[in-house]
Amino acid sequence: MEAFQEKLKESGLTGNEAKLYIELLQKGPLSANELAKKVGMDRTLAYTVLNHLIEKGLVNYVIRNSKKYFNSADPENLLNPVKAKETLVQDLISQLKQIKKIEETPFEINVYEGKEGLRSFLNLVLKQKEFCSFGATGRAFYALYEMPRIVKQVEKSNLKVRIIGNISYKGTPAFGMKKFEFRYLEIKSEVTTSIFGDYVSVHILTQKPFIILIKNKEIAEGYRNYFEVLWKIAKK
Repeated sequence: MEAFQEKLKESGLTGNEAKLYIELLQKGPLSANELAKKVGMDRTLAYTVLNHLIEKGLVNYVIRNSKKYFNSADPENLLNPVKAKETLVQDLISQLKQIKKIEETPFEINVYEGKEGLRSFLNLVLKQKEFCSFGATGRAFYALYEMPRIVKQVEKSNLKVRIIGNISYKGTPAFGMKKFEFRYLEIKSEVTTSIFGDYVSVHILTQKPFIILIKNKEIAEGYRNYFEVLWKIAKK
């Protein structure tokens, strides 16, 4: 039972709360005096811990002959604080999305690192209508376990994707996705440049993902013009 007690502590209970809850699961209903004796705890402390467990919805009681007998509640009540926090966070997200920037800056630079950074970057891409990329290596395709699901999401959306990569990648899984248009150049590079909306990103995925994201309409238009030139000379 020590393993269960440790897991209950990880879920948010104190050591004493976990000890009493396990005991009630096994042997309840019990009076506070009986319970305290079984676990070797001071009766006053046992009452205090039981009240905390009652507040958390994990213990209830009945009164028989003017005496309280405590019993364990449904273990699923352990999820109550999680559900409450989830509701709070969802409400907070909704409120935060309503906050408007006081002044839009014409120029913005952000850096994303690691797999979570890559996920944030892809979430931004999925909101766009068109995505162009040159110097692509296909490494992003293998970087996240959920990438096949993201690819299917893109294929079902109206996002237009055009990618220019090195000819050596032709025929690999990352360059075989439906609805994506691929062309190739004989230029070796581990750095990928992408253009979408008012954004230009430069990223490298040789070790952990590292992405520099620039938001500026004029810069995006300039890079998009260069992409169109490369697209015309690239081979299918």
